[in-house]
Amino acid sequence: MAKYLVIVESPAKARTISSILGKNYEVISSMGHIVDLPANKLSVDTENGFKPVYSILPGKEKIIAELKKKAKGKKIIYLATDQDREGESISWHIKEELSGKGLEFRRVVFHEITEEALKKAFKKTGSLDMDKVNAQIARRVLDRVVGYKLSPILWKKIVRGLSAGRVQSVALRFVVEREKDILKFKPKTTFSIEAKLKTESSSFIAKLVKYKGKKAIFDNKEEALRCSEEIKSEIFAVKKIDKKKTKSKPPSPHITSLLQQDAFNRLRFSARKTMLLAQKLYEGVQIKNKSIGLITYMRTDSFRVSSKAKKEVKKLIVSDFGNAFLSQREYSYKKKKGAQEAHEAIRPTSVYRKPQEVYDVVPEEEARLYEMIWKRFVAAFMKEALYENTKASIISKDALLEVSGRRILFEGYLKVLGYERDQNLLPQLQIGQEASLEGLEIIEHTTKPPPRYNDASLVKLLEEKGIGRPSTYAPTIYTLILRNYAKREKRVFIPTGLGIKVSDLLVEFFPQIMDENFTAHIEEKLDEVEHGLVEWNEILENFYPDFNKRVEKTLKVVKKEIEFSDKICPNCKGRMVFKWSRRGRFLSCEKFPKCRYAESITTGVSCPGCKEGQLIERRNKRGQNFYGCSRFPKCTYTSRILPEGNNSEGPENDKNSLSDSAK
Repeated sequence: MAKYLVIVESPAKARTISSILGKNYEVISSMGHIVDLPANKLSVDTENGFKPVYSILPGKEKIIAELKKKAKGKKIIYLATDQDREGESISWHIKEELSGKGLEFRRVVFHEITEEALKKAFKKTGSLDMDKVNAQIARRVLDRVVGYKLSPILWKKIVRGLSAGRVQSVALRFVVEREKDILKFKPKTTFSIEAKLKTESSSFIAKLVKYKGKKAIFDNKEEALRCSEEIKSEIFAVKKIDKKKTKSKPPSPHITSLLQQDAFNRLRFSARKTMLLAQKLYEGVQIKNKSIGLITYMRTDSFRVSSKAKKEVKKLIVSDFGNAFLSQREYSYKKKKGAQEAHEAIRPTSVYRKPQEVYDVVPEEEARLYEMIWKRFVAAFMKEALYENTKASIISKDALLEVSGRRILFEGYLKVLGYERDQNLLPQLQIGQEASLEGLEIIEHTTKPPPRYNDASLVKLLEEKGIGRPSTYAPTIYTLILRNYAKREKRVFIPTGLGIKVSDLLVEFFPQIMDENFTAHIEEKLDEVEHGLVEWNEILENFYPDFNKRVEKTLKVVKKEIEFSDKICPNCKGRMVFKWSRRGRFLSCEKFPKCRYAESITTGVSCPGCKEGQLIERRNKRGQNFYGCSRFPKCTYTSRILPEGNNSEGPENDKNSLSDSAK
């Protein structure tokens, strides 16, 4: 019989740890949190220090009973959940539920699930970090108070079932305001000229930068044409050649935000997908009949790397690429405010485990993520790439043209990160060399609106603004999609009409909650709680009184607006009005509940499947948008994208359409 009980939060993590520790240790999973604040009430005593009132999560009674059963007779119970606030909180709740006569609890913390790391961790155990636990309590209570108090206002104004979150609402505001900026944007068109020049040995393209001493940017095409005609007959010669050597520093190892950005840009993974795959790599896979974690803990904001890992990666660089590629200095990176320096950057648990080996044992998407992590970690300890940048100036009587190029003199870290191996080679040019004009092309430039946010840019913005922490970026984005406040189309976020309405309402009545600086300030206070500098309920005491007064005042004045459409109810001849559900807008009879007739708002595009119905935007249980036929279930046609319309009527006149409400 095993002497010790080890409790973790995940079955996969339990399997890996069990295979490493051996028969004296029984490893069991709690399947995440076992208790939480009940969903159907506030569950926070606002009159007595904001004490949370926890209850056992539905379905966890059997797990708790099993944990208690396994704990009996064990010499020591090791709490081995993740090392962040959430993991500390899970361990604390487990200890609270299991605490009994004669039971000894010890906290085990490790950043990677390998034999060496676990042996070291179990030799150096400790107690629960109650400052971390308190920081999680503060976040959970604060978010519950905000959500519970704001949601009834959304119900009264829009529809029951909506919810508002402290961090999520600010992220929604970013998405909505960007959409409004796009709609307000007025494009401007300018014109430039490119010349195709030829020397004795080669041809190249040069850009006209000055004409008659002025910048060669033209407001209309006629000016550009006139300039082109005037310089056609001129003689061109190389006036100046500037060469400059520059170095490119390798990127840092991954932290959570950078991992999510890199995976989106390189692999096209959403933030949520990236974290799910990283979790699997961290918790362990089977390699040569042995379970082992492939990467270190993936929720981190620290660039720190252990001395052992540094030695290994430097040794690998020398053996695989040569001493010339090893950086003789360690690069420094700007530390994130409040970063947990006890954590490490995200790296392979063994740099000697190369990506080719991993592709043979894990699914392709996990292997691709591992490869990206491995390459970036190795690159971070390699020498800079060395470039030669060349700029040639070509002149005629009235014109100055320039052409630039660069070539790699030394690959450095690009030897590993091949995707950045970009160079634009120029032909060999000499000062005084003549160049004949082969042709001129007028290039039209139209300014573009600011881009919509995607997973990478939204995570970057949240981090820059100090909103949320490594563990919250992906859940925040996922919540916006799940609640139908935004939809993801062509890899970017577009706010729904519902999302715009929610955001505008909260901005109008709760500007403090929607203020990015206030949200960032709260994150800093939570960090102070974690560092033992502030009592957790002090945050609530400073925030709640004014917030609650504003809630009560708003509930008295906010009213639901009635928006009439031009349609008549076919059942009772009453007018049809626009209403909201959690899935979007629809039409309902004004005499509801006496008349229960309702219909969806169609897109105005005929169904390609049956040719009779019209397509309606729908959402599945996972929060994904698609288009389906209005004649469902008679017609089951669906499409992820809206086909080009063949209907001259256009979509239903929706007064709260995206474009109208965002103006």
